[in-house]
Parts: sequence; C-alpha cells; structure tokens
Amino acid sequence: MKPPPFGYHDPADIPEAIALLGSLENARLLAGGQSLMPMLNMRYAQPDHLIDLRRVPGLAGITEEGGTVVIGAMTRQRDVEYSPIVEQRLPLLYEAIRQVGHRQTRNRGTLGGSLCHLDPAAEQVSVCAAYDAEMVVVGPEGERRIAAADWPLGYMTPSLAPEEMLIAVRFTPWTVPHGSAFIEFARRHGDFAIASAGALVAVDKAGLITRVALSIGGVGPAPVRVSEVEASLIGQTGGEEVFKAAGATCGTLEAMGDALVPASYRSHLAGVMAKRALTLAYARAKELV
Repeated sequence: MKPPPFGYHDPADIPEAIALLGSLENARLLAGGQSLMPMLNMRYAQPDHLIDLRRVPGLAGITEEGGTVVIGAMTRQRDVEYSPIVEQRLPLLYEAIRQVGHRQTRNRGTLGGSLCHLDPAAEQVSVCAAYDAEMVVVGPEGERRIAAADWPLGYMTPSLAPEEMLIAVRFTPWTVPHGSAFIEFARRHGDFAIASAGALVAVDKAGLITRVALSIGGVGPAPVRVSEVEASLIGQTGGEEVFKAAGATCGTLEAMGDALVPASYRSHLAGVMAKRALTLAYARAKELV
C-alpha cells in the first residue's frame, strides 16, 4: 500500500520545526518512521504535512549531567543499545532496548519516536515509567518538563500540545546497588509484547528489599507503576512466595482485550511477567551486596 498524499517539510533547527507545527494544519512530526510510516501506508494516519526532524541539530546524543542521564529524542535505539553510559547507569533500559523490534528497526527507530507514538506495549515507555523519567518538551511558550507518570494522556496520546515537540528525556539513575530485569512475552521475537514487566530492586546486606520499582506494560492504555506491590515488598526478604504474591496482585490489573488476546490472558501474563522480573532483579541485586 502507498501512503496518502502529504506535504513534506525539512526544518533546519528546533525553532523552525516549532513554527511549522504552529502554522500547518494536521501536521505530524517524523522521527525514525518505524511506526508512523506503516500507519501511513495502512491509512491509519492521514496527516496533511510531515515535518522531518532528521536534520535538526541538538536532538540526538547521550550525556550525563550532574548525575542525570540525558538522552536526546532523536537518539537512535541502536545508539542506546551500544551506549556505555546506558549500560552502566541505566541497566533496565540497556536490557529492554534489545527487545525492541529487530536490529534493522532499531537502526532507524528513535527513543523520542517511541515515546510519542506511545504504544501501550512499547518497552521504552515502560522503562521511563520505572525510572520516573522526565520528558523535556519545547513549544512557542518555551521549555517544560513532564513526569513519566503524567506523560500518557490517553491511549497512544502523549501530554503534548499540538505545537509542542519532545526534545529529550532525563533519567535519574539509582545510586544504590540494585538489580534490574525486563521480561516480556510476545507471540514472535520482535513483535509487540502482549505483556511485559520491568523491575528495579535494591537490597541491603541482609537481603532485605529497601527499594522497588515495578512497571507493567501492554496490559492497559499505558504502562503502569504498581505502587501497591512496591510498598508491600519493602523490608521483606525476596523469595518464591513473596514474589508469587506480588505477581498475583499484578494479575488483577484491569486489562484490555482484542481479537487475538482476551483481557483475562493479558492480566494473567502481567502476573507471570511481574513475578519473573522481580525474581531476576532480586537475584542480581544480591550479587552486588
């Protein structure tokens, strides 16, 4: 299939891109195109204008600023995958990024593109939720930051005004020794996950859990932090029964169903993925203390 007709725009900098967003009717930003282009071909999206961010400087790169890791919105997923900063400071993202599509799509796909597309099963969205990341957006009124918890406005709809664009994501790494794990279940390798779980777990020398973050993806309209489970695990020694109970709680999350996957199956998988992620993250944490 071919995409519908559209006007193509190639801004040279961020102000020009913002100006185009504010002046053009029914415009969409084009980042890596790994989600938008198939949607155009299948006529799920029919913008009148595409604004290509490929040549805009200052939107790509991975840096560390005063203990915060900043990743530009146009940073290719393949660059995230091979970044020593990400490997050392954001181990959950480092593990999750390898489960995004295939090598070929990661060569073109971008962090910001995935976050703005906001598929409920997207690994990068779930990781941002686990790390309490901040989205840096810019528009005619200047720059503002949006917490990961406030980023999803609805199903596949980020909290962006029509004339705003995402320029970077700010992550605060965990400084205490901790383990992480990202587990997902998909019909085939490279498919969007039916359900996923990302876990960060810190423990003390006695093996007691001191801090937890647990994000479940693919189940609802957007990934969710399971605060009830996080609070219940603090002060406990991890083990089969403890994590089984945590998984059972995640299995009660309200889930979406579709023609291929009933809601009850998604809920069940959420519990299974949560138990596996917590178990693995806890084991990795214990190796570091």
